[in-house]
Amino acid sequence: MAEESNDSDDSAEDSGESTPPAREPPLRSTAPQSSFTPRHVGAGLIALAIGLLVVFGLALVFA
Repeated sequence: MAEESNDSDDSAEDSGESTPPAREPPLRSTAPQSSFTPRHVGAGLIALAIGLLVVFGLALVFA
């Protein structure tokens, strides 16, 4: 079997100490949990309309 190297970085993490970090980690937010407003929905619909217009408009122009 190959020998595993013990780097100093790995040994600090695997020291077995159970002390918590000095501060709490930052709060994370994911898309389904984030709140959004009707303004965000409107902006998304406008972006969708422009995107569809570009895609189908170019297809009709070059067809």
